[in-house]
Amino acid sequence: MSITAEVVRQLREETGAGMMDCKAALVETSGDMAKAREVLRKKGLAAAAKKASRTASDGAVGAHIAADGRSGVVVEVNCETDFVAKTPDFQALVKGIAEHVWNNAPADVAALLEQPFASGQTVGQAVQEKIAVIKENIVIRRFARFELATGDSGTVAAYIHPPAARIGVLVELGAESADAATLQALAKDVAMHVAASSPLYVAKDEVPADVLAKEKEIYRAQALASGKPANVVDKIAEGKLKEYYATFCLLEQPYVREPKITVGQHVKGKAAVRRFARLQLGEDAAAKAATEQ
Repeated sequence: MSITAEVVRQLREETGAGMMDCKAALVETSGDMAKAREVLRKKGLAAAAKKASRTASDGAVGAHIAADGRSGVVVEVNCETDFVAKTPDFQALVKGIAEHVWNNAPADVAALLEQPFASGQTVGQAVQEKIAVIKENIVIRRFARFELATGDSGTVAAYIHPPAARIGVLVELGAESADAATLQALAKDVAMHVAASSPLYVAKDEVPADVLAKEKEIYRAQALASGKPANVVDKIAEGKLKEYYATFCLLEQPYVREPKITVGQHVKGKAAVRRFARLQLGEDAAAKAATEQ
């Protein structure tokens, strides 16, 4: 029989399961609503949907790097408690998702959830099934994927901060002449620094003009308020910008392993830092939840 969109919508409203799961259950039961509800309950999908309203603020960050170091991924997957985050079942899910993102290069999380995953399921369906087993809400929050262009020289490396895997960093370096092992070691050094120092930009020229203008305005106001003469306020503001760069620009930051030099000095003559992604577990999640209430 034909399964109409209205019938699928009705089953979804009654069970809270996903649209595709509801349609599949109705097809399996030839449109029998009662049997379809039973199918969803047996699969745990209805129960999983009910857990979706619960806040998933714990979890883990995982990574996967290609054997040749030319591409890699970091991904954040959230659950509700650190107890579940440490279980082999959840850790295996994070690992599997990271490998899947690396292999399939989805455009975003929404596209990722629709991609075929395993045993005929989509990624989204696999997550729902895992929710039914683990008994906690699970959310794939975000990911970053870097890949060198064909013929490009460089490497991609990742660092997951131990022991709880709450911070993950992905770094891409460019280099014309360096052996792969040396370049990977340098990239991991940079990734560890990023994990520790939380830069926002790679270099000074990446800071947006409006951000710089706002910072200068603040520094000028602070100088005037402290009684500094008007003719030196701009010089003071420019001096303060150097402090801003040293705080938020990766290449200007003191290198964590050797604070007397900057990261830029550490990599000079060896490689160029092209980009990085830093995922910290639950970052901004509390603020987002408060906004949505």
